[in-house]
Amino acid sequence: MSMLLTSCSGLGGNAPAVDPAAMTTCLNDAASSVSSASAGTTSTTITPSTGFAAGAKIGISLPQKTSQNWVEANGMFRAALAAQGYTPIVKFATGGYTDQQNQINDMIKQGVSVLVIGAVDGSQLGSQLDAAKAAGITVIAYDRLLMNTKSVDMYVAFDNYKVGQLQGQAVIQGMLATQGQPPYNIELIAGSPDDSNSAFFFNGAMSVLQPGIDCGALIVRSGQTTQDQVGTQGWLASVVQQRFGTILSQYYTDAPLNGILSPNDMLARSALATLSNYGMTDQKTVVSGQDSETASIPLVMAGTQYMTIYKNTQALVDEVVKIISLLQKGQPVPINDTSSYNNGVKTVPTDLLTPQVVTAANAAQVYADDSVRIGCTMDPPVNCPD
Repeated sequence: MSMLLTSCSGLGGNAPAVDPAAMTTCLNDAASSVSSASAGTTSTTITPSTGFAAGAKIGISLPQKTSQNWVEANGMFRAALAAQGYTPIVKFATGGYTDQQNQINDMIKQGVSVLVIGAVDGSQLGSQLDAAKAAGITVIAYDRLLMNTKSVDMYVAFDNYKVGQLQGQAVIQGMLATQGQPPYNIELIAGSPDDSNSAFFFNGAMSVLQPGIDCGALIVRSGQTTQDQVGTQGWLASVVQQRFGTILSQYYTDAPLNGILSPNDMLARSALATLSNYGMTDQKTVVSGQDSETASIPLVMAGTQYMTIYKNTQALVDEVVKIISLLQKGQPVPINDTSSYNNGVKTVPTDLLTPQVVTAANAAQVYADDSVRIGCTMDPPVNCPD
């Protein structure tokens, strides 16, 4: 508040009045600007394949195991592809993008008909993707957009820009519900700069939060408001803990931190742990998340982490397998977005699924059909993995 109450000689030395009601209106307007619909509005089809043999080899290249959803995708792809008679080849690029480059080259040599790629760094696979296209392989970007290449046929993902919007909306709504009147102090976390999703998450969130910053209802005391400043290399929790330790000690020794924008659950837990280390848990900071990791669901149920995003991995895997079966038959593939996801070289035809916001109020309903996560909503949790 003191940052807003600076004196102004042009006003005879009187500070401008802080109007919590006007700030509340500003924040409500920003939060209500988020449409309930996903970005995908175009209904059309593409036909990137003339068909291939039943029982073909399908290459699935996944990044490091940086979230529970990536680990789950491994088993889900193996089971779903095998059930359709395909031969799945699933690899994790635990050694980074060079490891993924080598794995994709090997899959091409093994004669896969389709490559499904969750990229470590979507800008580092250009020559491998060109080689795949030269071999007649259909390339599908999975969850993360493949950047700066024409050699990608389509993108299948949850709407990642929408994810960011929903996170920004939830942070505002959570603070309005729990933190008294504005203005509110917030800090921002973004994902790894080599992950193409990070920009979509952050830009989506800032489309909602920036109006509140502009009207003075949201204050970023650290001044760190760009993706370059708030990015988290490698999605490493230790990076957030170190950065937030510095922020808390410099800017929040005598001020509350009302909200934290976090792009996923792991980094949210890291931020919460840092707050705990600094004795700042009693203020119930509103923290966003994503991925519905089982370690975070009890925190959401307790209100410690305000929200998460559910992107049903099984639904995403099933969608990709359905597309592969259409490709195998040489049939058109439906898409619902032809304009939102430009990779720097082309606008990639996209099939978007809609993410869901999860709070303590709706978690049991959202996870009702998820045998892994539903137990985590119980008090105490039942059969909830670490």
